[in-house]
Amino acid sequence: MTGRTIRIGTGAGFSGDRIEPALELVEHGALDYLAFECLAERTIALAQAARRTNPDAGFDPLLEDRMRAVLPAAHARGVRIVTNMGAANPIGAARLVTRIARELGLTGLRTAAVTGDDVLDVIRAGDFPLIDRPGRSGDLGDAIVSANAYLGASGIVEALAGGADVVITGRVGDPALFLGPLIHEFGWAMDDWERLGRGTVVGHLLECAGQVTGGYFADPGVKDVPDLARLGFPLADVSEDGSAVLGKVDGSGGCLTCATCKEQLLYEILDPAGYLQADVVADFTGVSFELTAPDRVHVRGGTGRPRPDTVKVSIGYEDGFVGEGQISYAGPGAVARGQLALDVVRERLQMTGVPISDLRCELIGLNAIDRTGQSDGPEPREVRVRVAGRTPTRTAAERIGAEVEALYTNGPFGGGGAVSSVREVLAVASTLLDRTQIVPSVQYEVA
Repeated sequence: MTGRTIRIGTGAGFSGDRIEPALELVEHGALDYLAFECLAERTIALAQAARRTNPDAGFDPLLEDRMRAVLPAAHARGVRIVTNMGAANPIGAARLVTRIARELGLTGLRTAAVTGDDVLDVIRAGDFPLIDRPGRSGDLGDAIVSANAYLGASGIVEALAGGADVVITGRVGDPALFLGPLIHEFGWAMDDWERLGRGTVVGHLLECAGQVTGGYFADPGVKDVPDLARLGFPLADVSEDGSAVLGKVDGSGGCLTCATCKEQLLYEILDPAGYLQADVVADFTGVSFELTAPDRVHVRGGTGRPRPDTVKVSIGYEDGFVGEGQISYAGPGAVARGQLALDVVRERLQMTGVPISDLRCELIGLNAIDRTGQSDGPEPREVRVRVAGRTPTRTAAERIGAEVEALYTNGPFGGGGAVSSVREVLAVASTLLDRTQIVPSVQYEVA
């Protein structure tokens, strides 16, 4: 690589990810940017549901912990942060970051909120064909709780050009969190499809954090990964032509190899020749990897084609409840008693007319009760009975756990450790919206 490079690190690959690797990157990674990717398909629907009960909520629950951990070191070193932790409330998240910055004495810290992804009113006013299941958005009726479009990098670029130290978005394409800083720093044109495609390659390799440094890759005896408990998160030195060298902080756990990069490159994409993003249709088929040093991989190639005229929208909707009950059996005959328990619960639910779809009856377990994990014969010495089913009402869902708990005195001998739970199901469907109906906007808060 020659010429100027931009170093970007990944602070999180999902909402509940670890915090320590992000701080390690800020303190020892010599970064220019740190990106936190924290929105899964269903996460933003859950955030919208939370905001319905509290207008000040709706952003990532770990936002405050993460910012308190990394802001002082990032501010001192000039590391700019980009994240989608704003979820359903980027403006509220930006205000929280600003309050934290003031408490930490980080005067002048400038935080930008990128909005425009919330298209709930547009979806509710129209009737759009769904792309991942039969039917149309209108079929979902009043069950719809959220609709968020996958924005591209333009709002992030605008926020960085406006001097933001921290950029907080709602729904954006995951690679856009990394592509935005590259467009801003290198001045790539928004129709430079080749560079946008290569930048998307880098963003896709980085977006899942520890997955590319050995997490998720690990398979004992087949693909051993050292020191997983201290897994380091990745960074990339990206050059102006879009090629990059991936690495991690020296001494951190995990590994970064051509194999880990190849697995991540193909993770969650339908077509390597046409990875659809709001900024570009990226083509991964020409990407190559070269191990240049321990835990250093040079990434070359990749290209892109003009972006689609439409943008994907995730629609979150209420889809009933899941009721669940569990109970354990141990000792000789545990499997037979567990199976009898399942038969009893299944018959009871049918006999009492509980409306259930997709009923699951399972025997699980290895060493929760018998801590040796050893068996005297071909059968396990313990089993955990699990019954779970989808229901239209909370009351019906509660009946499932109640029938399992009733096994204490109405089922096979020796049952113990019964638990039950009910959770509301927020399902996700997808549609496409013309990009002219989506307008990103940027709002700033200053500490």
